[in-house]
Amino acid sequence: MATSMLEGSAISAFCGGVAVMIAAGIQTDEAVYMLSDEHEESEFKSVCDAVYVQLANGSSLADAMESTASFPEYAVSMVRAGEKAGRLEQVLRRLDVYYEEEERTFAKLRSSVSYPAALLAIMSIILAFAVAFILPVFIDVYDNLTGTLTTGSFSSMGISIAIGWAALIFTLVCTILVVVLTILSRTELGRGRVLALFEKLPFTRDSMYQLALSRFTAALSIYVSSGVDTETAMHSSMAFVTNPKLRKKVEAAYESMIDPSNPRSLAQAISENDVFEPLYARMLMVGMETGSADEMLARLSQIFFDDALERIDRVIDRVEPLFAAFLTLTVGATLIAVMLPLIGIMRSIG
Repeated sequence: MATSMLEGSAISAFCGGVAVMIAAGIQTDEAVYMLSDEHEESEFKSVCDAVYVQLANGSSLADAMESTASFPEYAVSMVRAGEKAGRLEQVLRRLDVYYEEEERTFAKLRSSVSYPAALLAIMSIILAFAVAFILPVFIDVYDNLTGTLTTGSFSSMGISIAIGWAALIFTLVCTILVVVLTILSRTELGRGRVLALFEKLPFTRDSMYQLALSRFTAALSIYVSSGVDTETAMHSSMAFVTNPKLRKKVEAAYESMIDPSNPRSLAQAISENDVFEPLYARMLMVGMETGSADEMLARLSQIFFDDALERIDRVIDRVEPLFAAFLTLTVGATLIAVMLPLIGIMRSIG
């Protein structure tokens, strides 16, 4: 597995650039050389040069990409499948769109949480100062007013300290979580961990399922177009499935396809095991009946991908209002924590 990945935008530029040149009739090694020659010294140019060297030595594009340790496993596997199927250009174009949209999504996520994260960090400092320095001053004042303290005053101080510590701890936890997610989203390995986390959260679970379904369907389309039998295509495509819920359904579908007593077709297995929704399962059946299963799968993959992005965008659009509401509550809690002791002192003096 790669240890130093290119950013999503760079992967998109590489795949899209090579695809355009291949479509113009340029050989793959020459396409990569020309792509490198267009850029000044940078990590992207170094990766292109490394890929070109491997291609010039007779390696396939997938092997060359893998040797640089700069491309994610999914991209390498898809390119390898595209080379075997004779559909390298189409695969590269899909990867271009996929990583461009992925980079856009994570960039939007980072921008949505960076500003609130900074505010949370500032709020944590303010709360820490209030709990560590301001509230102890009030306690000293109370100690000097022991002769006139009332039960309500003691109660106000206790509530104030409890609110201050609760707000501080909760704010620190949220700040650390946001900062960690922001840092992780900058690397391919980190993004994998973020996606794994999102697969478990109720408000992003469906989005991650649709994204995993898009990957699986795209791989299935490539293998089917290569001319292999549908059982082999299904088995090979299972390697791209990491979502537990989807993997369970895909494994059940594959088992029904190879069941010696009552084998099912690809479309039947997918439909009966709810891998696709009924409408999309019927679309696949139509595609298989008309001999265009690979094209239909490619179309469905794009539909699932677009749906996943829409769901993710809706979640991201809710991030800032939620942070704003949280910050409002935190500020209110801070004010209450500071004001309660003052009220208690005034009552004691009065």
